[in-house]
Amino acid sequence: MSTDTTMTLTAASTTGERTARKNSPGAAPRSRRSGRLRRIGLPYLLLLPALLLELLVHLVPMVIGIVVSFKELTQFHIRDWGAAPWAGLDNYSLAVDFNAPVGEALLRSFLTTCLFTLFSVGLCWLLGVAAAVFMQETFRGRGLLRTVFLVPYALPVYAAVITWAFMFQRDNGLVNHVVHDQLGLTDSPPFWLIGGNSFVTLLVVSVWKGWPFAFLIVMAGLQSIPRELYEAAALDGAGIRQQIRRITLPSLRPVNQVLVLVLFLWTFNDFNTPFVLFGKAAPEAADLISLHIYQSSFQTWNFGAGSAMSVLLLLFLLVVTGAYLLLTSRGRKATDA
Repeated sequence: MSTDTTMTLTAASTTGERTARKNSPGAAPRSRRSGRLRRIGLPYLLLLPALLLELLVHLVPMVIGIVVSFKELTQFHIRDWGAAPWAGLDNYSLAVDFNAPVGEALLRSFLTTCLFTLFSVGLCWLLGVAAAVFMQETFRGRGLLRTVFLVPYALPVYAAVITWAFMFQRDNGLVNHVVHDQLGLTDSPPFWLIGGNSFVTLLVVSVWKGWPFAFLIVMAGLQSIPRELYEAAALDGAGIRQQIRRITLPSLRPVNQVLVLVLFLWTFNDFNTPFVLFGKAAPEAADLISLHIYQSSFQTWNFGAGSAMSVLLLLFLLVVTGAYLLLTSRGRKATDA
């Protein structure tokens, strides 16, 4: 047999084997499975660096903080915190003993934070929804006004809050210059950064800083509502209030559920605003729990008690978040049904 004939038969045999493998029953499903696994595994592979960084930045300090909460860590053991005596649940008992000065101060700070969060989140949501609905109408200068509304959200927190601190100064601040000197609404220039007015000051700064985020989220949610619904409602004789009540708010329910939760977590954990506005020691009327925990840890050097307070705050936020998500999911299922 010639060499050419042999090569031809070998090539034909190889081609036949490949065709048989392709046509075999298990080849196609196996190929599809491997392709599906690659498609599923690729997103997780791309997320792996972010997950590792999250582990390093958040979870590791969180675990260390939980460990510290069970230790009697003070300034005497700060250089070697691992050698601090084991305190067990003593730090937690100290934090929840509301008849003792430490527990009483923590409870007062917690109630102040709850009241502050309620007003701040409510006002941020209300202003954000009102501005977003107003911006749905087409008018001259709408783009410029949208940009102006987003300025507080775009500014760095420290620069914005320091500016507000200067404006709320008693003797030479802009607020007292308008309220007392020009309008004459008060007998004497009020103190805004100390005393009972500090709660109002903190609330104003927090709402000014937070409502543009609500405006941005709600405005994005409004884009998904078909304009035909409003046109049909207008033809049926529905006014602006009825359209907002019957169309806008029900359509924005999923957006509002997420927005309120995010605003709640941000506001309840807010540390930068009171710290920059009042310094290391906030007035009693504006003593938010985040700043209170900082003072308990870094002013009194009782890091064990401060860590226990932080863990209790974490547990509270987890319980509230879980209950909120459960209630909203049940409400969504009831509405869909």
